Amino acid sequence: MKINVFSIVKNDTFQPIYQDFIKQCKSFNALLCFFDIFTPLIAKAQKQSCTKAQKSYTQAFLPHLSQGENFALHPRGKMLDSLAFSKLLEDKREVCFFIGGAYGFEEEFLKYTQVFSLSPMTFSHQVAKLVLCEQIYRGLSIIANHPYHK
Repeated sequence: MKINVFSIVKNDTFQPIYQDFIKQCKSFNALLCFFDIFTPLIAKAQKQSCTKAQKSYTQAFLPHLSQGENFALHPRGKMLDSLAFSKLLEDKREVCFFIGGAYGFEEEFLKYTQVFSLSPMTFSHQVAKLVLCEQIYRGLSIIANHPYHK
């Protein structure tokens, strides 16, 4: 299984922690890949308006939509417990997760994804990605009946 995590982020200092999750996921035959996207167009759009920023995120993310499953983290999305989250991963060849920029997603992009929320709280991109990684590892451990989840 290949699990891609795309995020709009300029500088992410949590890289060493993500590397640990990459190693852990390999034990479940899952390739966890991270793609941090921050183009000059995004930088310019974020200074102009929320609408332009959201459109720039859509332009950056659209080429990365998978033929498999696509999920967007969004505050209005359904909240899942760890067991339900593990079902998102089960029997999939490729899964893509998208973490929007500071202005979130435009509705147009959300039409291409299944939307869920990690929490009713707002997190920084780094923390959201970290929580997502932990849930990916936990989900894989649930699928494999590994004791990590207990």
